[in-house]
Amino acid sequence: MKNRQVVEKGAEEPCRNRSSSSSSTIRDVRYGECQKNHAAKTGGYAVDGCREFMASGEEGTSGALQCAACSCHRNFHRREVVTEVASECSSPSSKAK
Repeated sequence: MKNRQVVEKGAEEPCRNRSSSSSSTIRDVRYGECQKNHAAKTGGYAVDGCREFMASGEEGTSGALQCAACSCHRNFHRREVVTEVASECSSPSSKAK
């Protein structure tokens, strides 16, 4: 199954006729429940019940890829990507006479 990422845009585009606009995309990756099958060798199916990945060590170390709760590698946990698009608009400055 393919993962699909959808970014929705509103019906209005408030920055279309403005003089300057900027937008930024914020991506946040979280790792959910563990999906490792501990009974694969015996032909069964059993998961450990770990609900969320918690790193065992600091970022940049090998402990950052191992879960403190279930001791599995981070790849066994379900990956969730949250994308947020933020845009800022500024209207042209109006000069009064």
